[in-house]
Amino acid sequence: MHTVADLLLARLGDHRPGLRSRERTWTWDEVVRESAARAALARALRVDGPFHIGVLLENVPEYVLWLGGAALAGATVVGINPTRRGAALEREVRHTDPQLVVTDRAGLRLLDGLDIGVPRERFLLIDDDAYADLVARHAREPERDPGITPKTQLLLLFTSGTTGEPKAARCSQGRLARLGRANSAKYDVKRTDVCYCPMPLFHGNALMALWAPALTAGACVALTPRFSASRFLDDVRLYGATFFTYVGKAIAYILATPERPDDADNTLTHAFGTEASPQDRAEFRRRFGCTLIEGYGSSESAGMIARDPQAPPTALGRPAHDGVRVVDPDTLRTCAPAVLDEHGRVLNPEQAVGEIVDVHGAAEFEGYYKNPRAEAERVRHGWYWTGDLGYLDRDGFLYFAGRSGDWIRVDSENISALHIRSVLRRHPRIIDAAVFGVPDPRSGDQVMAAIEIPPGVAFEELDLPGFLAAQEDLGTKGAPRFVRVSHRLPATGSGKLAGRRLQAEGWRTADPVYRWAGRGAPDYRPMTEADKAALREEFAANGRLRFLP
Repeated sequence: MHTVADLLLARLGDHRPGLRSRERTWTWDEVVRESAARAALARALRVDGPFHIGVLLENVPEYVLWLGGAALAGATVVGINPTRRGAALEREVRHTDPQLVVTDRAGLRLLDGLDIGVPRERFLLIDDDAYADLVARHAREPERDPGITPKTQLLLLFTSGTTGEPKAARCSQGRLARLGRANSAKYDVKRTDVCYCPMPLFHGNALMALWAPALTAGACVALTPRFSASRFLDDVRLYGATFFTYVGKAIAYILATPERPDDADNTLTHAFGTEASPQDRAEFRRRFGCTLIEGYGSSESAGMIARDPQAPPTALGRPAHDGVRVVDPDTLRTCAPAVLDEHGRVLNPEQAVGEIVDVHGAAEFEGYYKNPRAEAERVRHGWYWTGDLGYLDRDGFLYFAGRSGDWIRVDSENISALHIRSVLRRHPRIIDAAVFGVPDPRSGDQVMAAIEIPPGVAFEELDLPGFLAAQEDLGTKGAPRFVRVSHRLPATGSGKLAGRRLQAEGWRTADPVYRWAGRGAPDYRPMTEADKAALREEFAANGRLRFLP
């Protein structure tokens, strides 16, 4: 079973449920046969050039069937992010050279007026009256294209875009098949599981941690068109779901729903995801009886971290092999172990925090589509560079310390944005938070936070100064000088906060911003337009206008 096509064909004759929506259930045998019809249709419509198929759909069954169709045809699915708009969306789609686009009328409206390089007659609309008949005419006995090998490209995955313009990461059939085998074992996905998929299918989280493991194990994939915290538990009960994948913000939204006495009356046993705080993981288990398994990975790489039940709650686990290291990017030397205080704070960040690398991982990295500059950034000195910061403690456990720009220089001291974010997310009424540096009008940076709170809750109700003062592991320089407050912060298509955008906007936003002068205990006052103008004048007086956020 070296390719996804092999995994699909192995499901022929399997009459257990393989795919469910709220309206219908397909057996695995039906999934494979429906995928084969779409593979034949794709081959019939193929023209010269890269065999790329753009898919712009919510999490509907057609998305899964076209994943299977592409696998059997030897084609590549380009997952189009429906949260992108205008020129950015046009640039992304055109960059990947699709020759077909599978979408619906809603997707067609999103692409209207954009020049993506695909003529309108090469759009397949799944809600068009003629679509079902067109697919049915291409039904045939399932088979794989004879030219398929483990190196055949199956996916182009746009990275999440939390730190800049997304890049299209390549993923081959062989790599996804290996991930399916590894992750079904790692996350204990069994044939009897029902895998609920609330994360978007254009993102690696859903494909690598849910769809591929479910296919490998023969588990059922249950779909919801888009994530909804209010419908989450209803869907779990409808499907009898036992497993799901998440990002931390989704967990925060679920926990923000009103608690009910019967929350634990559900079939969930476990879930996998990233960026859920230890407090949220504990609370989720208390309310819903489900264990959240935190992990580390990306669209470009995986398999660098081994789970360890003895790991501290904030640790990722242990390096999976001796090639996974934390190094100083300038000297290439392995960083010293972190010295941690009683709160888990790193006391020697200058010596301990570095970039997570895999010195053996360059050969496994499959690259970006038509982006040699980004590839060169990922592979240097023959090593694979994750772009993520981390540190190892004296027991060999690995911790995530944020992206490479997540350390803020305040008064000549390095402050961890990730740590401040974790402190803010302990607040019971803060759904999510982003923390970043904004320029000081005189020199260096100041800490700014953007927080998302539930509708109907006012900033003053948080008593943020009192909360921060009670956090023993928050140093005096860690309290944010600026706090942007919103009931819905901008996010990427995968549900993560759009950190780069938030940082670029800084305090120049239509959302309310509260400012603390930085003297004495935190005391936040609303920032008026006059305050913003005065701050701008201060930047100008100090010759730092070019640094203005």
